[in-house]
Amino acid sequence: MAMTDYIEIAISEAIGRPFRIDHRQAAGAGCINITEIVEGNGQKYFVKLNDASRLDMYVAEAAGLAEIIRSNTVRAPKPIVSGKTGAQAYLVLEFLDLTEHTSTRSDAVLGRQLAAMHRVTQPEFGWWRNNTIGTTAQNNHAEQDWVIFYREHRLRFQFELAARKKSGANLLRGWEQLLEKLPVYFADYKPLPSLLHGDLWGGNHATLSDGTPVIYDPAVYYGDREADIAMTELFGGYGAEFYAAYNESWPLDPGYRTRRALYNLYHVLNHLNLFGGGYRGQAQQLIDRLLSDSFC
Repeated sequence: MAMTDYIEIAISEAIGRPFRIDHRQAAGAGCINITEIVEGNGQKYFVKLNDASRLDMYVAEAAGLAEIIRSNTVRAPKPIVSGKTGAQAYLVLEFLDLTEHTSTRSDAVLGRQLAAMHRVTQPEFGWWRNNTIGTTAQNNHAEQDWVIFYREHRLRFQFELAARKKSGANLLRGWEQLLEKLPVYFADYKPLPSLLHGDLWGGNHATLSDGTPVIYDPAVYYGDREADIAMTELFGGYGAEFYAAYNESWPLDPGYRTRRALYNLYHVLNHLNLFGGGYRGQAQQLIDRLLSDSFC
């Protein structure tokens, strides 16, 4: 059978009624997945395709979307079914007719809704399963202490991965010192284990035609809410109204201005590991800035 036949069967079983694909169209190029929209029986679904070895990435993504949906805060596409056949894995999601053009109103709504999502907490940092950040493994082993979690399962993991890949960690100065000094940044700040999107840059949110914000492609875990906010500033895409509405709903701690660099270092290191040496200089700048900051 062709992949479309398998997807038809999987969707039919998931929704409990027959589904037959009448039309397929590419949904734009991505750096990780092949994506398309399938249509039939008056319904549309968004489909991601990748190598069969990536199935667990899709299972984790579906679990992350379900976690966000259960929070009843920000809209996210509903996962329908995932699986693999032959050489390909697939993930079928609810189709949402999205636009990249956001308004000041939708930015403000997203700010308030994200603050509400961050108020969803659990007792420990981490999550019940591991997932990925891009295609990089993301270890979500539970920890009671945020400093331990962030040092071991975020920063140290990325530094050691870069060393194994020979992608530049051996050329980065001061990272061991930074890991040792990590508790200093949290001397007067105790974060809660908040539900995080985990990869919240401008390319992972859009709006419906009525202005409803939608977030997708998550790397979910429970951690310091500042990590999500910092990521929104790393690559842009969020207006002033977003930050104003978020801070009105739940003001950020003054120390965020320094910790922002600490949290963005994780994503810059991940980009170094995914895409190579072009991010080495940015990583070094963040390390130098953090070590020279008055916090230390």
